[in-house]
Amino acid sequence: MDYLKNYDETSPTSIEQYAQQLIGLSFEDVIALDTEDSIIKEDSAVYGAAHENKKRKGGLGELIEECFFHYACNSDSQPDFDKAGCELKVTPYKQNKNGSLSAKERLVITMINYMDVVNETFETSHVWNKSNLILLIYYLWQPGVDRLKYKINYASLFTPPNQDIAIIKHDFETITSKIKSGLAHELSGSDTLYLEACTKAAKSTDRRPQPYSDILAKPRAFAFKNSYMTYVLNTFIIPGKTTYEPIISGTTTESFEDYVVNKIAQYKNYSEAQLCDLFGINFEKKPKNLEAMLAYKILGIKGNKAEEFEKAGIVVKTIRISKNNKIKENMSFPTFKFKELVKETWENSTFGNYLADTRFFFVVYKFDDNNELRLKGCQFWNIPYDDLNGNVKEVWNETVNVLKAGLVIKEVNGRLTNNFPKASQNPICHVRPHAQNKNDVYELPDGRTYPKQCFWLNNSYILSQLNNDFLE
Repeated sequence: MDYLKNYDETSPTSIEQYAQQLIGLSFEDVIALDTEDSIIKEDSAVYGAAHENKKRKGGLGELIEECFFHYACNSDSQPDFDKAGCELKVTPYKQNKNGSLSAKERLVITMINYMDVVNETFETSHVWNKSNLILLIYYLWQPGVDRLKYKINYASLFTPPNQDIAIIKHDFETITSKIKSGLAHELSGSDTLYLEACTKAAKSTDRRPQPYSDILAKPRAFAFKNSYMTYVLNTFIIPGKTTYEPIISGTTTESFEDYVVNKIAQYKNYSEAQLCDLFGINFEKKPKNLEAMLAYKILGIKGNKAEEFEKAGIVVKTIRISKNNKIKENMSFPTFKFKELVKETWENSTFGNYLADTRFFFVVYKFDDNNELRLKGCQFWNIPYDDLNGNVKEVWNETVNVLKAGLVIKEVNGRLTNNFPKASQNPICHVRPHAQNKNDVYELPDGRTYPKQCFWLNNSYILSQLNNDFLE
């Protein structure tokens, strides 16, 4: 193959065409190509070893910049190809067990300067300047493979479509509004839909000043969420992939969340039977996920994958309120492996980060006096900062300590009991079994086995987080 030796630094198309020569190459191949106009001052083997180091964040991106595009990497707030208004991002994707492809991680765009960002509009912001046109270079991440042997399979320009820009702008304004309120220390990924404020620090103890509070905040960066990058990969980068069904296909003056809430509210107090009749569902043979299915139908979604929900990683939960305004079910989460949990810290905990990053969509029904379920409405929800870093952290710490000290197991009336935190001991969450049977177990740190467990949010806590008008 005859390689293009140069690219027009003022032309995004020229840059893209030049980049597409990377397709099929590994990163060590790219180093080997670097024979002319090199800016590398060290031996290629030494250079490769340094960039193979997994602890070197951004190392593979630096390699592409220096060995292929022949410019020195920098932390400039301007796009990498400034004359073309184009930013370069080298990012991994993976193949899942079911054969589908997904982004391996979020796409970090630029650090958030708390002092400066409050004076920016979205249109004039650094983050939009660096994300309105991106040259995405996707490489296939594979477990157990040396980083330099990862293969580059896609190189394509990407601009967020107009319907996404409206949500990205709203996300930006949500983040900056929180900073303007002196709450930069309470930012979390679950505040927003596509664009998030993710933690980005060398050490977990790093903190930065913020303009409207004396409380130091964690360093954060603007990033496109993992779920959004998965959508971009499967919709814009890989040819021939189909898209999900959008909730909003035209234009609206409402925010996305307001649009959804108002759409669902049009059917408030409709019974399940009435909704099934309206949307052509056999009520007598109602499926297990009927309540969620009806919400999707109201939103104009035929299946169970709404484009905006998939892009934002929104988790749909249906909630049933009894006639006496109680919730029977606690909210469960994936099981945790005992031996892995004790190796975590709160800062990198699976459960803590899941709650911090996840936005939920509650679809709420209530039983009437005739024991019929009626739709009461919906709300978007993410766990408040103080709850997460107060009671939830306390239960997480106690669970880890119990495992490290040795789980106390007793058999009472033929049932196993333990000393994990109980719902009666904490107002927000607890630990209890989430196993198929007594033989569905994980190994404890001390070598014994015990039925699988998970963290649960208390039903009383979930009820306290719902809008009061759902209880009417």
